[in-house]
Amino acid sequence: MSYSKLLKEIMYDEDNISYTEKGIKPLFSAPETAQIIIIAQAPGIRAQELGIFFNDLSGDKLREWLGIDRECFYDSGYFAVVPMDYYFPGKGKTGDLPPRKGFAEKWHKKTLDLMPNKQLILLIGAYAQRYYLKQRSTEKLTNTVKNFDRYLPEFFPLVHPSPRNNIWQSKNPWFLDQVIPALQERVKAILK
Repeated sequence: MSYSKLLKEIMYDEDNISYTEKGIKPLFSAPETAQIIIIAQAPGIRAQELGIFFNDLSGDKLREWLGIDRECFYDSGYFAVVPMDYYFPGKGKTGDLPPRKGFAEKWHKKTLDLMPNKQLILLIGAYAQRYYLKQRSTEKLTNTVKNFDRYLPEFFPLVHPSPRNNIWQSKNPWFLDQVIPALQERVKAILK
């Protein structure tokens, strides 16, 4: 299946047609040349409105963690972004609503099949980690990230790079001392 055919299939699916009718397109990227795939929660409202992922402080931090610049992230064709839901799910009481149930099951395999050169999948946040690592909801994100090497070479679990996680990072200094250098080494080896 081609990217354009998949895009149309997603847009006109009964679960997504209300977005299409409002002129909202699904937000994901899947270049055939992608080697590193980023799976995160769902686009925020700003990302959906602009049609650009990680174009904020979270994106700056993510690129810093990866050891790359904006040009490499957006223009090299080496990176793909496949959220757990390709649409902004709406606002909840304490932040954005979670990705819709069933979305990843329906669309991720078709999306990932567009990228035959994938070498690493970054799992950012609990939703992505629970789905791909087949974890129970009681599994602690901190434990998963701390034991990242258990999931290599296919997956690399991370916390979200949001500034909201600065407190978590200060309580878990091993993250910047051990996890990020290992991530940068792996990314550098893939991009050589």
